[in-house]
Amino acid sequence: MKGRVLGAGFWVLGLSAAVFGQAFTQRGFLEADFVGYPQTVLNDSGQAIGEALFRYEAFYKLNSDWQFAGGIDARADTHEQVDRAWELSWDDRERRRPSFEVRQLNATYAKKKLTVVLGKQFIRWGKADILNPTDRFAPRDYLAVVDNDFLGITAARATYGGQSNTIDVVWAPLFTPSRVPLLDQRWSNLPAGIAVAELTPSFPGGSQFGARWNHIGAVAEYSLSFYDGYNNLPLFNFQEPQPSIVDVERYYPQMRMYGGDAAIPLKGVTVKAEAAYFTSSTRTEDEYALYVVQVERQAGEWFFIGGYAGQVVTEHRSLFDFAPDRGLTSAFLARAGYTIDTNRSLALEMAVRQNGQGEWAKLEYSQAFGAHWRATAAFTLIRGDESDFLGQYRHNSHAMLALRYSF
Repeated sequence: MKGRVLGAGFWVLGLSAAVFGQAFTQRGFLEADFVGYPQTVLNDSGQAIGEALFRYEAFYKLNSDWQFAGGIDARADTHEQVDRAWELSWDDRERRRPSFEVRQLNATYAKKKLTVVLGKQFIRWGKADILNPTDRFAPRDYLAVVDNDFLGITAARATYGGQSNTIDVVWAPLFTPSRVPLLDQRWSNLPAGIAVAELTPSFPGGSQFGARWNHIGAVAEYSLSFYDGYNNLPLFNFQEPQPSIVDVERYYPQMRMYGGDAAIPLKGVTVKAEAAYFTSSTRTEDEYALYVVQVERQAGEWFFIGGYAGQVVTEHRSLFDFAPDRGLTSAFLARAGYTIDTNRSLALEMAVRQNGQGEWAKLEYSQAFGAHWRATAAFTLIRGDESDFLGQYRHNSHAMLALRYSF
């Protein structure tokens, strides 16, 4: 029934194209990817993965006050990372990527200094790059840990303000978790010889609330933010009902965040900083602070970003968790890009642990062919010690080729 209602919503957006002409816009793409892993791992012998993604987005402007947006994804793959059930997903709580998913579906009301967005949407906070400690309304798909994408959330968002001061308030009635690596595939990094069964996850039933104040001054731009809800990254319970068999249950701890960020433009460079402190009433969750300091520079066709991410644990209580945000701390982070011409570009991202026990680097080349086609080639290198968050994936270096047709 839910799928029929959502489908009817997209049909309404589609029919508006013929009726309202210029008030309706649409876009989308079809992309085919090939991912190759030179090495196998203990629990996954697969080395070649084929993926396909079709994305369609539509936008309709009713009048100067109201605008509607909708987007849908359809996926398929060869490695069972995509659910084989042909169902339309809204809440993104499936272990695997859904074959059909509502990417976004929302209504926007804008009047003078007030903007309100209702429905499934993307919400981003923070000013840093690669790692954003204050970005609490932005769950991700971590099936392949280092190649991740954001997931939309169901929320009501109200933004009020002008050029100098803005207040952003968010209320999310439905919890959307980040998608974690599949236990029977290479990114889970589980040892061989143990049968692992995943129990039904324990999702929290309460809502989440957040507020952010942003100020743009003559010297700097800065903000203060607050979040009260749940961590979209899980903790784990393990049970051993019989020898060599382990039951695993995901659960999501309560989280409260106090954060801030700033951007200071200087001569030739911009300095950015972002930090957040996290507390929890869940007795098995850590209390800690994350921070990022970076410098960025634009020089002709080049851009450079370099910085450091750190962590301070004030109370250690968790034993088993999955925390990529904390996994990128105690590390030097960098991003660089070069625009070769209007059709070609080159980009590099990397993280290097300060003790040298973990390294991750991704080099990407992209080229457009005409108005609709684009090809992308990328190589990801991961090295380090098995005790390090990055180093544990040292057998997962891989190459990727993608071909996209946009319309």
